Amino acid sequence: MQLTESLHDHEHDHHDHEGHDHSRENQQQVLRVVILLGLAAYFGYNILSGNLTNYINERFAWLSYLAVGLFGIMGLTGLLSLLRGGHLHQHDHDDHEHTSIGWGIMAIVAIPLLLGVLLPSKPLGAEAVDGNISSAPLTFGAANVLTKEPLQRNVLDWLRVFSKSETFTTFNDDQADVSGFIYREPGYPKDTFMVARFTVSCCVADASAIGLPVYLEASDVLETGGWVRVTGAFKAQEFGGKQAPVLIAATVEEIEQPQHPYLYP
Repeated sequence: MQLTESLHDHEHDHHDHEGHDHSRENQQQVLRVVILLGLAAYFGYNILSGNLTNYINERFAWLSYLAVGLFGIMGLTGLLSLLRGGHLHQHDHDDHEHTSIGWGIMAIVAIPLLLGVLLPSKPLGAEAVDGNISSAPLTFGAANVLTKEPLQRNVLDWLRVFSKSETFTTFNDDQADVSGFIYREPGYPKDTFMVARFTVSCCVADASAIGLPVYLEASDVLETGGWVRVTGAFKAQEFGGKQAPVLIAATVEEIEQPQHPYLYP
């Protein structure tokens, strides 16, 4: 009699343990499905809304399309398994082995989704520069922009073109038409500001600020961080303690921030 009761208690405990494990597995599977489908929806939203280029170089946009497909398939597969009442474990006669993923791993996977949802998608601007801006000539890709018409060149194009000459006076009176946000530092000469852009090689983590110095009388009325379109001609003069091609503005027009504000080297 005692042996029968002992076996009954043992079997009851075993079933309780199995029920607890299966319940935990189901909770983890539900969470996995939510995370995977959430990631697919998040990437899909950024593609459709045009916000994708706030995070990565547009050359790598195909990776986001791939992510939508992979996360979507994995999430739907897990959802179908839940709807069928399936569990992510294998049976071997009376024994079974759990293959569930731990909560810690799922939390790590969920962090990008939470950050993406909680933090608004906003391109980098003047407040993100913090003194780290370059107006130095850029040698990479310079040969590709020499054939561009001067009025078609952007800030990045001009910095590349400047690297092709030993003296900046070569560019005196060259006409330019560029757009960017206004950036200032206390040490800048009077009535001078930078028309600046961020370049993104791979993703926003490697973004760097570049700019062209602009001279315009009474330009202090223009708000730092605001977007402007500047037309004018270059003149080699002192800026930042050395000679630089300064854009002497003929016109400065306040504009809306472009939908895709980054430049891509």
